[in-house]
Amino acid sequence: MTLPANVTAGVWTLDNSHSEIGFSVRHAGISKVRGQFTEADATLELGSSLSDSKITATIQTASFGSGDANRDGHVKGEDFFDVEKFPVITFVSRHVTANGDGFDLVGDLTIKGVSKEVTIETEFNGVAVDPFGNTRAGVSGETTISRKDFGLTWNAVLEAGGVLVSDKVVINLELAFIAPAA
Repeated sequence: MTLPANVTAGVWTLDNSHSEIGFSVRHAGISKVRGQFTEADATLELGSSLSDSKITATIQTASFGSGDANRDGHVKGEDFFDVEKFPVITFVSRHVTANGDGFDLVGDLTIKGVSKEVTIETEFNGVAVDPFGNTRAGVSGETTISRKDFGLTWNAVLEAGGVLVSDKVVINLELAFIAPAA
C-alpha cells in the first residue's frame, strides 16, 4: 500500500497534546471504567510505502488517570502497573498491512516487562496543515488485550459471582502526528 500523496516519508512525531491513549475495562460485570495516559512519546517512521514504515511508542505509566484518585492510586500500585518498578509501557511495530479502508498495525506491546504481539486495527483520518504551517496526520486505532497475558492478575470475587475487574481490556487510540520539517 503506497502512502497518500500528501503524506511525506520521514520521521513524524506524536503531538501528545492532541492525542489520546485510553482504555476501558468492565467493572463488576455491569459498567465500563475508562482510563487514559497523558504522557507518551511516539515516532512514526514512514518509508515509501506502509510496508516500509514503523512506529515506536513509550507511555509513562505514572501518567495514568481515570478521574478517581483512589482508583488511580490502586492502578498505579503493585496490583496493576507498579509504576515504580515499571515506569513505561512500550509498543514497537513489526509490520503494517492494508485492511479495507484502514490498516493493521502488528507489533510488540510490553506491559510490566511482558511482551506480547498485538494487532491494532487502525483508520487513517487524513492530513491537514495547521495555522502555524505544521502538517499533521491523524490515526485512530483499537485493540483488545487480556490483562492476564501481561501479568495484571489482581482481582476480587463478587458476592453474587464473577469478578470485580474484567480480563478483557479495550485500548483506544486517537493520535495526531506532525510531519518532519521540510
